[in-house]
Amino acid sequence: MAKDNAFFNNPTVKWIEHRLPIFSFVDHSLGSQYPTPRNLNYWWNFGSLAGFMLVVMILSGVFLAMNYTPHVDHAFNSVERVMRDVNYGWLIRYIHMNGASMFFIVVYIHIFRGLYFGSYKPPREILWWLGIVILLLMMATAFMGYVLPWGQMSFWGATVITNLFSAIPLVGDKIVTLLWGGFSVDNATLNRFFALHYLLPFVIAGVVVLHIWALHVHGSNNPLGIDTRGPQDTIPFHPYYTIKDAFGLAVFMIIFAFVVFFAPNFFGEPDNYIPANPMVTPAHIVPEWYFLPFYAILRSITFNILFIDAKLGGVLAMFGSILILFLLPWLDTSRVRSGLFRPIFQVFYWIFFVVCLLLGWVGGQAADATVMGIPLLRIGQFCTFWYFFHFVAILPLLGWFERPRPLPISISQPVLGGGRVAAGAAAKPMEKA
Repeated sequence: MAKDNAFFNNPTVKWIEHRLPIFSFVDHSLGSQYPTPRNLNYWWNFGSLAGFMLVVMILSGVFLAMNYTPHVDHAFNSVERVMRDVNYGWLIRYIHMNGASMFFIVVYIHIFRGLYFGSYKPPREILWWLGIVILLLMMATAFMGYVLPWGQMSFWGATVITNLFSAIPLVGDKIVTLLWGGFSVDNATLNRFFALHYLLPFVIAGVVVLHIWALHVHGSNNPLGIDTRGPQDTIPFHPYYTIKDAFGLAVFMIIFAFVVFFAPNFFGEPDNYIPANPMVTPAHIVPEWYFLPFYAILRSITFNILFIDAKLGGVLAMFGSILILFLLPWLDTSRVRSGLFRPIFQVFYWIFFVVCLLLGWVGGQAADATVMGIPLLRIGQFCTFWYFFHFVAILPLLGWFERPRPLPISISQPVLGGGRVAAGAAAKPMEKA
C-alpha cells in the first residue's frame, strides 16, 4: 500500500493526509497505485506533453495580460511595449506565441495516435468525446488570441472568420453582431475576445480533469489494443512512466527552446507586425497554420448543394470535419482496436494522413494558385471529398471486409514472450471492443 512507504510516513505528510487526503489521491491516480499497460511506447507521451503545454500557456498568458491593453488604439503598442520594455517580456511573449503552435502539434499527434491505435473504441467513447471538446475549445481560444495583437492579419482574420457565421439561416447575422458587439470588428470585439481568451483556458483545464477522470475509469489503451488481463500485464505508472514522460518532456523542451530562441517568428505572419488598418486589405488572408486544413475545406465548397448555397455549405463542411470525429466510435465497425493488426487499414490511414497534410498546404496558398497547371482549388476539393469518404465509407466497409492479423492472448505475451502471438486469436471477438 502507498501509505506504507517512507513518503507517507513523513510526519508533515501524515498530518496533511489525515485532514486532506491529497497525497493518496495523487498516488492512486498517477503514482505507484495506478496500474498502466506495460507496453506503452513514446507515442503515449503526448498526452502529458499536452497537459504541460496547457500549464505553460496559462502561466505565460497571465503574465502577458498584466501588460496588455485591450483597446484598438493601444493593443498593438502594448504588445510592442511587452517586447521592448517589460523585463523578459520578449521571452514570455515568444513562449506564449510559439507555445500555441507547439500545443497544437502535440495535440494533433495525440489525436492521430488515437486514430491509429483505436483509442476511440468502446469503452472509451466519452474519453474520445472529451478530447474533441478540448480541441474545439483550443481552436476557439487560439483564434481569439490571434486577434489580440491587433495587427493586419489579426484584424482581417477576425473579420473573415466571424463573417462566416452570417451564412447560418435566420440567426447568422445576429450571431455576427453578438461576436462583434456592433456593426464591424472594432473595440467591443477586441474586448470580447480578450475576455474569452483569458477565460477559456481555465474551461479547458476543467475539461482536461474530466478527460483524465474518464481515462482512469478503464485505463489507457495500448499499442496492441487489447485489455489488460491481470497484474502480469501492468506496471505502476510511477516510477516507470513518470521517468519516460520526463525524458519525452526533456526532448520536447529542447525543440521548443530552439524555436523560441532561434526561430521565434517561424510560425508567424509578417503582416501581423503592421498595425491593423480597416482601409487596407492584405493580399492574402490566411489563418494560423493549425487552422489551414479546415480553411481549405471551407474554401473547397464553391458550388451549391441542393438547397444549400456554397457559403453555408463551406461552413457546414468546415465544422462537420471536426464534428464527424464524435461519430468515429460507430463509423469504425472493426472489432480490432489497434491498426498494428489491420494491414488494409494501415494503407488507408496513411493515405488519410497525407490528405490532411495536403489540405493544410492548400489552405496556406492563394485561392487561385495552380501547381503544374492544376488549380489548387481542385486538389482541395478532392482532398475534402476523401477526408469525409474515409470516415463515412472506408472505415465502415473495412470493418466488414478486412481480415485482421492474429491478436496476442495478453499484453505480457508479446512483451515477455519474444513477440509471439496466439494463432487464430483474431477470430475471437475482442472483449470490451
